[in-house]
Amino acid sequence: MGKRIAIVMLVAGGFCSEPLSTYAAERRNGKPRDNRNATGSRSPKRLLLIGQGPDGHGWGTHEYRAGMRILAQCLQPVPRLQTIVVSADGKWPEGPELIDGVVLFVSEGAKWIHDDPRRLIALKNLANRGGGFVCWHWGMGCRDAKYIAEYVKLFGGCHGGPDRKYKVEKGVRAEVVGGTHPVVRGIKDFVVDEEFYYTLKFAKPAGSVTPLIRANVDGGRHTVCWAWERPDGGRSFGFSGGHYHNNWNRQEYRRLITQAVLWSVHAPIPEKRLPPLKVKQKDLTQPRPKPDKSE
Repeated sequence: MGKRIAIVMLVAGGFCSEPLSTYAAERRNGKPRDNRNATGSRSPKRLLLIGQGPDGHGWGTHEYRAGMRILAQCLQPVPRLQTIVVSADGKWPEGPELIDGVVLFVSEGAKWIHDDPRRLIALKNLANRGGGFVCWHWGMGCRDAKYIAEYVKLFGGCHGGPDRKYKVEKGVRAEVVGGTHPVVRGIKDFVVDEEFYYTLKFAKPAGSVTPLIRANVDGGRHTVCWAWERPDGGRSFGFSGGHYHNNWNRQEYRRLITQAVLWSVHAPIPEKRLPPLKVKQKDLTQPRPKPDKSE
């Protein structure tokens, strides 16, 4: 999965008004990014949304880039947010320097953060600054258990190791158990076709991670969405759904991920909920060209 990671794990719609090279240079020179500007007003929060190309799953599943495009559109109306959408494919030498906030939706995210030692260092530095971390589906996973521990320290939960479990359930009921937590404002129980990861590895001590959504998977009731107030003062969020791209058609999905991003960076969320989040229909129905079955 050799891709890059944007470390606030939040990347919204629209592009930063400054080029990435300028942003990276200022980070190298030690200039503060989220302080006040020359006029004394608070600068907008800058967020990176990291996606990548297909990972071998079928069309309409694991649509990383298309998912980030949709999230970007959902975040675009939010005031005082500047977002950068980047691709995590190929070499990304300046990537670690751009980490300021992270939304992670890539293949084997727990492995991916280790693929370049500078990524993990940058993410740890972000955590020390109280940065926000958001992940979902395979962005929270890994096949090799050796990547789990460091990932959990950042994100609060991981779907990893040879004992990881996942199952496609048709018409599964997702039960909102987060009470008054800001991330689930305006979201009620819903029924969905989804591949949920379950029996996840969570941060210690037990009970420090707040369950937000539980689902009946494989005969058991499992936490599939969580929020974590980290000991370093930062916030992390994870959702093990997100396998099927067409679930972005659901307001519950768009609202859940968008509100999670805002919460993770301490941005305000309306008391009732965000208004309906509109996105381009083509991004919902055409995540990428369909493969030619004649080939």
